[in-house]
Amino acid sequence: MSDVALMTGLPEIARVRAASMTPMEASDVVLKLGGATVLDGVTFRLRPGGCTVIMGPNGAGKSLLLKLLHGLIRPTSGRVEWNGKPATEVTSRQSLVFQKPVLLRRSVMANLDFVLRARGADRSRREELLAHVGLEHKAEQPARLLSGGEAQRLAMARALATEPDVLLLDEPTASLDPASVLAIEKIMADARDRGVRTILVTHDPGQARRMADEVIFLHGGQVAEHAAASDFFSGPQCQVALDFMNGRIVV
Repeated sequence: MSDVALMTGLPEIARVRAASMTPMEASDVVLKLGGATVLDGVTFRLRPGGCTVIMGPNGAGKSLLLKLLHGLIRPTSGRVEWNGKPATEVTSRQSLVFQKPVLLRRSVMANLDFVLRARGADRSRREELLAHVGLEHKAEQPARLLSGGEAQRLAMARALATEPDVLLLDEPTASLDPASVLAIEKIMADARDRGVRTILVTHDPGQARRMADEVIFLHGGQVAEHAAASDFFSGPQCQVALDFMNGRIVV
């Protein structure tokens, strides 16, 4: 699928925003930790806009790749660039959500205030953000009393508070109940439709089918397949991805 074809399926606001963004590129990325090579020669170019899903079995390097894309860690060799700049220099326009959110021991509202104040953003957006994630009725409640799904929705609100260009998510719905999963997916889809580039690590093939515009499949620290979602889910081209989708590889 071409960049133009992918963008055709997006709402107008998303197409306009995506068209103005230079695609992200990873070039021959190698990451070594403790003497072991955990990512080896990773190379790809993300299409404009939409949602990129990163899949693969345990130990494939999915979360480490996400951290490299966000600039939290540097590659041992190779390049990760956004708009022609190293990932470590553009983190201010990105937000990262982890599998287990780390919340401040303050109220729900104060958790949002902290992020908005730290980024110099408009604090008047607090109510709008809380309503968007369905937590307006919890504004004064201590964040530590939230359920798992509510805590992740608050993490999503914090991530969106500064209107990022890129939203990176590391298995944000793992261990959540079905209703919470759908709520998080709705927030992700809304962000995507507003033109926020979304990169999602997930072990759930069903979620990948619902969310992905394109898929990067990792195996053994390498890109085994990179394809448009429609092509990937109609039949992966590499055997390891086919085995994974058919449940023959433990996730």
